[in-house]
Amino acid sequence: MSVWVTLEMIVKDGMFEGLLPFLEANLPRVRGFEGAEGVSVLHDQETGRFLLLEEWRSRTHHEAYIQFISGNGIMAQLLAFMQGPPEVKYYSKLPV
Repeated sequence: MSVWVTLEMIVKDGMFEGLLPFLEANLPRVRGFEGAEGVSVLHDQETGRFLLLEEWRSRTHHEAYIQFISGNGIMAQLLAFMQGPPEVKYYSKLPV
């Protein structure tokens, strides 16, 4: 059964326009990482809140991806656009 992951952050003032090319360059790598099932990007312009909604085969797959991007600098690049680190939550889909 897959796991849903949310990563919620707040975009720094004036950084949203630079964030878009970064996402366009890097989201294909997320989607192609082993265990990735899908990624959606949501943004609230009024609050600056930014949400990645990801589906992974398992929490272990997602944690491996986070370790990978933390080691190669991609996470640091993403965080440069944000006011702080992401709030990460894991969810299981209920069969209802």
